[in-house]
Amino acid sequence: MPHPSSASSPLCVPNQTSYAEGLERGITEELVRRMSAEKGEPPWMLKHRLDSLRIFKKFTFPTWGPDLSALDLKKILFYASPGVEPTDDWSQIPEDIRRVYERLGIPQAEYSMLGGAGAQYESDVIYHRLKEEWAERGVIFLDMDEAVRMYPDLVREYFMQNVRPTDHAFAALHGAVWSGGTFLYVPAGVTVFEPLQSYFRMNARGMGQFEHTLIILEDGAQAHYIEGCSAPKYASPSLHAGCVEVYVKPGARMRYSSVENWSLNTFNLNTKRAIIEREATMEWVGGNLGSGVTMLYPCSVLKGEGARCEHLGLAMAGRNQWQDTGAKVIHLAPHTSSVVVSRSVSRDGGRTVYRGLLKVAPEAKDTTASIQCDALLLDAESSTATIPDLQVRTDDATVAHEATVGRLSEEDLFYAMSRGLSEPEAKTMIVRGFVEPVMQAIPLEYAVEMNRLIEMEMEGSVG
Repeated sequence: MPHPSSASSPLCVPNQTSYAEGLERGITEELVRRMSAEKGEPPWMLKHRLDSLRIFKKFTFPTWGPDLSALDLKKILFYASPGVEPTDDWSQIPEDIRRVYERLGIPQAEYSMLGGAGAQYESDVIYHRLKEEWAERGVIFLDMDEAVRMYPDLVREYFMQNVRPTDHAFAALHGAVWSGGTFLYVPAGVTVFEPLQSYFRMNARGMGQFEHTLIILEDGAQAHYIEGCSAPKYASPSLHAGCVEVYVKPGARMRYSSVENWSLNTFNLNTKRAIIEREATMEWVGGNLGSGVTMLYPCSVLKGEGARCEHLGLAMAGRNQWQDTGAKVIHLAPHTSSVVVSRSVSRDGGRTVYRGLLKVAPEAKDTTASIQCDALLLDAESSTATIPDLQVRTDDATVAHEATVGRLSEEDLFYAMSRGLSEPEAKTMIVRGFVEPVMQAIPLEYAVEMNRLIEMEMEGSVG
């Protein structure tokens, strides 16, 4: 069973990170060149990295959202290899690293529910395996570094063509120092019935992780990919600036689920985007908690006629946390539809923000778009905000936006406590009910663990 345990839990604290001692911190051209050389990359990838680095140096950090002033890139470790050769045999992983992942429920989940699994530790993917039945049907499920070497032409056609280094500062930074991640390719007409999962773990102090996930579903294909993330708690900031690119071809259906449970010292500045073609469907399901700062807005570009997308998101913010999340949907073709459902919970002075963008192009006739944002405040010190940006350029569209903010109902609390629950138990139960629409979309095993995470977030923070 997947077990995205609390990032600050003693179970997840590493035994040693000696491989990170004395390594260069900060980003330089020399570091970028060394990374590319050690990975054995083709010249075009090195050029991409160097071009991205030059673009990054022209950017400044965004100032329109959470405060990023505490993020000092000179103190971030951009590349650290634990010195473990990648393998598809779990027993070959060093015991100290294997113990961390076994406490997270990997690889047990692979044999009970998954069609394939991968595990990344710091900058390197250390384990990757796909069941033979899917490999025999032409499915490719590799770590991203290996995909660049084995399928350079295929990767080059799609790599950072969806999310470009010129988009924003952290996309450019990612383009320069990306390492590890997942490559998933599903041939036309193939349905992968079992979910595929990758788990990303940052373990060293002041670490930066920049995994790249590239997913391509050909015509009529179907797949479900799950990502989990965690890190132990340190006093100094860590940075997660991964990138997810999804290409959903005509008639295909893709579901991407993620549970991001970073530690309080982590800046989670991730970029995710999908291009959805004719009669194709993209589903995003995400849970965000743990990190001190999150800026994450998965984007769907409905490019083909009849394309559809659905975004389901859950964010929880506690003391010293700012969860700035949302969704972007761009309708470019006729008869497209989108649904966005967001739930957020703020407690102990935490702040949640739904920041969304909806664009409907003039040619996107007969568009239907629905956005629903609901926020729950557990105390008077916490805060929330909804910042929608609706740009509708056609009069042939049905667009609905609804946002609600509510405090914990004293009547509901009294009723639950009158049935024998303690006050903390009653509050946790109410929160669970509030986030149920998102929880229903998460795979059962992850829903169980999300409920545990919610309980852990609520412990000591209520009453």
